[in-house]
Amino acid sequence: MSEQVPPKRLYKYRSFSNLTLAMLVEDTVYFADPTTFNDPLDTKPTLDTDLPSVALEPVLAQLIEQRTTAEMAAAAKTIRYNGPKTLDHIARQSRKAAERLLADIRYNATNPDYEVDDPEQFLLGQYVQEELLRRYDRGVFSLAERVNCPLMWSHYGDQHRGICLGYSVPVDVAGDVHKMKYGGSRLVQASAVSAMLAGDSAARRGVDEAVLLKKARPWAYEREWRLLGPRGEQHSPLELEEVIFGMRCSSAVIFAVIRALEGRDRPVRFYEIRGQHGRFLLDKRVADTGELLATLPRRHRGIYEMFSEFEDLDAPGGDDGAVRPVSSSPPTK
Repeated sequence: MSEQVPPKRLYKYRSFSNLTLAMLVEDTVYFADPTTFNDPLDTKPTLDTDLPSVALEPVLAQLIEQRTTAEMAAAAKTIRYNGPKTLDHIARQSRKAAERLLADIRYNATNPDYEVDDPEQFLLGQYVQEELLRRYDRGVFSLAERVNCPLMWSHYGDQHRGICLGYSVPVDVAGDVHKMKYGGSRLVQASAVSAMLAGDSAARRGVDEAVLLKKARPWAYEREWRLLGPRGEQHSPLELEEVIFGMRCSSAVIFAVIRALEGRDRPVRFYEIRGQHGRFLLDKRVADTGELLATLPRRHRGIYEMFSEFEDLDAPGGDDGAVRPVSSSPPTK
């Protein structure tokens, strides 16, 4: 995949929620399933069937065998079956699965209702595309290059009510962080898939990028980098360095985040986003939290209690220290 060096800092825009707070205090990240992305074309390339049927068949067979083998091996591991007989059985069943599907495709290709020049090539291409996408079951943790992008704050930072997390990328993780490419074609050549399966590393990088690291050009404003890993919540391989608060972020959220990260063995710096004077631009500034931390948390009943002694002194006879009710009746003559 991409061999570009990640920037010194990458940012994750988030709305504030209990999940965000847990992510901060437990130092986790969530690798999302690409099928949940808001762009249905993201990670959904189209196969260009630039190979004839006779060359597509072994490609599809290998993809099916590899997937079936992985699935059956995982199932066998859960029941602790991993002997030679089990492995041989898995290999035979994987070959049979591929052979059955290829036989079905050859039969279905004889259907005269197909309005294509080569129905068998068409069907093989459809199945190769499906198997290729099933092969990429990795999760994605999306990050951005900039902390001061107005659109990112509006779209992903809960209209500035949320926060943005600034991460550094350790050297041993840099190889798993990749820069997105925008625009161009969604096509992946079947010949490239074939070369990838044959062990061609350049072909593998090309297919990987086409599947995981390409988006439509209008998304370029995100300047996205992707950290790839197992799907679901995982321990963070990145280093949390900064928390930036949006322009509408409430004082209660700011207080909660700062207090939640107190005592962390690697301190986090806190910033806030502010608008530039007279311009539609944003700046990141060091957060001034002294007054906030001095006044929160507060107890409002304590304010009334502070003035209760003055009410007592103002009451009739209050100078002797006794508390007496104040009459609301008019004086008698």
